[in-house]
Amino acid sequence: MRFARVSMLMGAVTLTIIASPMAVAQDAGWYIGANLGQSQAKIDKERISRGLLGGGLTMTSIDTHERDLGYKLFGGYQFNKYFSLEGGYFDLGRFKFSATTVPLGTLDGRITIRGLNIDAVGTLPFTEKFSALGRIGVTHAQSKDSFTGTGAVTVLDSNPHKYDTNYKFGLGLQYDFTKSVGMRAEAERYRINDAVGHRGDIDLVSLGVVYRFGRNMPAPAPVAATPPPPEPVVAEAPPVPVVVPVPARTQEYCTTLDIQFEIDKDVIQREEKEKLSVVGTFLTKYPDTTAKIEGHTDNVGAPEHNMQLSKQRAESVVKYLVDDLHIAPARLTAVGYGDTRPVADNGTEEGKRQNRRIDALVGCVTDVEGLTVVPARITMAMLIEFDRNKADVQPQYGDDLRKVAKFLTANPTVTATVEGHTGNLQGTPEAAMAISRLRAQNVVNYLVDTCGIERSRLSAEGFGQTRRFAYNTSADGQQENRRVNIIFNYPK
Repeated sequence: MRFARVSMLMGAVTLTIIASPMAVAQDAGWYIGANLGQSQAKIDKERISRGLLGGGLTMTSIDTHERDLGYKLFGGYQFNKYFSLEGGYFDLGRFKFSATTVPLGTLDGRITIRGLNIDAVGTLPFTEKFSALGRIGVTHAQSKDSFTGTGAVTVLDSNPHKYDTNYKFGLGLQYDFTKSVGMRAEAERYRINDAVGHRGDIDLVSLGVVYRFGRNMPAPAPVAATPPPPEPVVAEAPPVPVVVPVPARTQEYCTTLDIQFEIDKDVIQREEKEKLSVVGTFLTKYPDTTAKIEGHTDNVGAPEHNMQLSKQRAESVVKYLVDDLHIAPARLTAVGYGDTRPVADNGTEEGKRQNRRIDALVGCVTDVEGLTVVPARITMAMLIEFDRNKADVQPQYGDDLRKVAKFLTANPTVTATVEGHTGNLQGTPEAAMAISRLRAQNVVNYLVDTCGIERSRLSAEGFGQTRRFAYNTSADGQQENRRVNIIFNYPK
């Protein structure tokens, strides 16, 4: 192993320096120690977003865990009160992220960092017991990555790892309680190259103890002639201390849900209800938790209207959790923030879609062991666009529809709902509703007549202009709204 070779190199360097005349200095000697503290990394969200974009995916949100428990074990040789050479082992912990994408999918990543180091340590004494430390050294670290993808995200190499040599440096303070025992407070920076080509720094802030071997103890004072021993005294047995167990600290867990809405609507879409079923399961398992449902909008429209719309969206989610998932109303709070808290740029259509959302902040619990969720219906969608005021299925969608038929044939328990939509170009809402139904029905007829799918497995619904995917202020937006979605319904 490379670690073993580096360890041998450290030993050889240390022995060479010990053999020098400096080793006879009065303050020379061996020591060991350990530090424990918090490590912190900076996860490059922009780089993750660019990587997903290169694969045809858009990152809509990302959660990161950039702090963890870190520690180091070390041993060294003090040549004099100003200089020592130190080697050891360090573990900087584990850092992770979870990114959500469009098309729907997730990318989860984790990295663990551990390795060996050898440092030159300089000491600046302030008093006999208090001093400052400065260090610079070389590390040989192992970076182990782990990636998993769901939905539209595919991971080609799920467990890359890398060994690399780099540098580190740090500052600290030390207080010596005795000549043998001291305590350190240190801040260090480790330069790390991970297994996927990223270079960055990880900081470790820690407290530790140091033990020095072979320090001379003060000579005992001369003792006069030993007097005769006094009469023995029988002492009372000391009281037995009562040990009171201290309950172990538990880690708190929270969860955040993201639900997006259509333009100027507060109706929960069918695919979003699948996410809410998971939240309902969570709240059912932990009856003492509460949830704050926050509604948000994009910046189109008057601020007062957006504030009211966001509150209605939050209340729609609360109503669904109460009526359908049987959560007690007293545990839920609906709050509207309008367009005051955007998560994306309202200057783009995609940004506006992300801002039309619900954030469900679920109160923390101290036990998640055994949590299982009710299997949600898995949904997937296919987009078919139409010409203005037309309902004919265009030839270029024939191959895609045959793939839909092949999928339905291979999965005989799956049904499909065909949803028709349109823009606002038909003059009246009734006309828009009629053409959207006709578009959905034509797709159903194509799957039945051309591809041989049973009509009983298909249903057609028209929504007119009530579910705009984009604003109709541009030709591209109008084209996106003239569409049919095919939703595959999996049995529970």
